[in-house]
Amino acid sequence: MKKLSILLAAAMICTCASAQNNQYKLVWSEEFNYSGLPDKNIWSFDTKGNSYGWGNNEKQFYTSNDTANAKVENGVLKITALKKDTSDKHYTSARLISANKQVFQYGRLEIRAKLPAGKGTWPAIWMLGENKSGVKWPDRGEIDIMEHVGYQPDSIFGTIHSAAYNHVIGTQQGKGVFIKDPYTAFHVYAIDWTAEKMDFLMDGVVYYSFANEHKTVNEWPFSQPFFFILNLAIGGNWGGKYGIDDSIFPAVMEIDYVRVYQQQ
Repeated sequence: MKKLSILLAAAMICTCASAQNNQYKLVWSEEFNYSGLPDKNIWSFDTKGNSYGWGNNEKQFYTSNDTANAKVENGVLKITALKKDTSDKHYTSARLISANKQVFQYGRLEIRAKLPAGKGTWPAIWMLGENKSGVKWPDRGEIDIMEHVGYQPDSIFGTIHSAAYNHVIGTQQGKGVFIKDPYTAFHVYAIDWTAEKMDFLMDGVVYYSFANEHKTVNEWPFSQPFFFILNLAIGGNWGGKYGIDDSIFPAVMEIDYVRVYQQQ
């Protein structure tokens, strides 16, 4: 289990190694140094998609406050998808959000995670604009720090969506990158976000950059706070493109930490 004293010492020395070159300092982190349900002061369970049909035709039922689907133990958050009939769905999972609790604008945002294996899985580490004025998606902006689909075990993807650039109209901006061992090793998925551009990184290496074109909010809605979303979807338009292998369950995404660094 990670120790708080070690974390604070590392932060005082400089930053973590991955953020060192940008002279960032640690300003917030979720280290999962506790046991049981995710910390309610940081995370809420998002279940709206169960009743309103959100989620790209995904097949899971997102539960709330159920340690079978979201549990912290041994310093790691485990989001688990199960083959279990609930409501009109045949799988259960969890979707955690930090909306109205922890929101951030700019900085190096890092998540260390190990992904679930198997055809039909669709784990995601992403963000949505805080958007208290009620603007809907995609106008509010979406940052997909990491997405993965189980039928492509050698790739992860980083993408942005906005009113001008989104998957509904086929204009989303992003890129995939090769990953050797997403299921057996932890990797650090990150963005380096400023007012001028957004870099996407895996294990400290930039593989895609999206620049602020300085046009309108339709192209760059990223000048506002965003909140985190951690979820493991099953099936759907992308994740279920080649079906779901029912032999893979339980499928588990493990999150070691979520850290935010900002320039001081």
